[in-house]
Amino acid sequence: MKSRIAFVAAASALTLLASGCGGTSSGSEDSNVLEFQTGQTVDSALMTTFTELTDQFKEEHPDIEVDLVPTTQSYEADMKVRLASGNVPDIWYTHGWSLLRYSEFLMPLDEEPWAENFNPALDSAMRNDDGQFFALPVDTDIAGVLYNGEVLEAAGVDPNDLDTWTDFTDAAKAVKANGVTPIYVSGKDNGPAGNVADWIAPGAFSDQELEKFSNGEFVEDGYSQILELVAQWREADYFNPDFASATQDDISRALSQGDAAFAFGQNDYAQNGLQYNPDADLGFVPVPNFEGGKKYLIGGEMNAYGIAKETNNPEAAKAYLAFLAQPENLSKLAAAAGSAPGLTNAEADLGVFQDSYETFVENDDLELKPYFDRVYLPNGMWNTMVTTTGAVITGQSDVQTAVNQMKTDFNSLYGQNK
Repeated sequence: MKSRIAFVAAASALTLLASGCGGTSSGSEDSNVLEFQTGQTVDSALMTTFTELTDQFKEEHPDIEVDLVPTTQSYEADMKVRLASGNVPDIWYTHGWSLLRYSEFLMPLDEEPWAENFNPALDSAMRNDDGQFFALPVDTDIAGVLYNGEVLEAAGVDPNDLDTWTDFTDAAKAVKANGVTPIYVSGKDNGPAGNVADWIAPGAFSDQELEKFSNGEFVEDGYSQILELVAQWREADYFNPDFASATQDDISRALSQGDAAFAFGQNDYAQNGLQYNPDADLGFVPVPNFEGGKKYLIGGEMNAYGIAKETNNPEAAKAYLAFLAQPENLSKLAAAAGSAPGLTNAEADLGVFQDSYETFVENDDLELKPYFDRVYLPNGMWNTMVTTTGAVITGQSDVQTAVNQMKTDFNSLYGQNK
């Protein structure tokens, strides 16, 4: 697979760069302090739960301090720099890349006591050919298109009937006619705009075309189809007018308070929104497809945490992850993320998403598609995916210009990673 080759190559390059900097060191110099890069915003539901559980951990392990570090807008870029310099956190959020991007820098965890409960649904995303995995999966990432049920009901839309993008576009029209923003996206944070294209992409290409991506050939027609749909929504004013200044937190707020009907993102967008409106009627539906295709779900590794191979605090880090992996603790973390647990001995408390899971995950034969960018685009393409989609949303770029930029960066980065 292209991705495996590309990311191993990138990791090897980072390793060489790190060795050229005079050795490695990880996390805090204090052997009793763990630097934990959480990948979470300060006010997220998952960060709140991490804080509560870490306080409990400190009561049981008074000799170990855990420094919970919230995410930044440049998390991925910061991590690349830290990996290259050897200044690596003791524990960090792998945001879907524990195997393909970070495994060279993480210690294997498949021999830990809790490893026997690793959710097999994550095997293809997180285990290597030797059966090793390199992060504790807090949750099993299964997502669709998030929605506010009250908004859709008021507009006369049944979310279960959204089989195609034509159905979805018709629903957006009905929502807008009712005075509510159909689709809420953040342009300020580095991610949500890219999610729009990432969610649409699995249905835009045939298996043969996906194989072309893996072999280094960018398929223009399919990607044009993705951005033409985005442009169609822009021209109809279906996106929030404050796109450029909106944050991920704004997505959560708008969705939960009934100021938006749909959002493209993981379930924690909606889960965080419950802090603003605990009674919000939220859920997700499968991602619609183009005419002739079958709707699907999006999935893979999401909230997972690995331990630096060169950490100064290996036993403390393992103890902390083992504490988080306790069934009652992992259940709380997965519930905060709004997803099913990443370990099979933890209970699923899906709250507002229970109906969505029972309808579309447990009792349906829908295919779970991997995130398009993680499998079919070379390392470094995510930022291009975000900026080009965002430029189409704002009208700063037409579709062809955005597709040309994607193709140019794809060809350049594929060659470098190879």
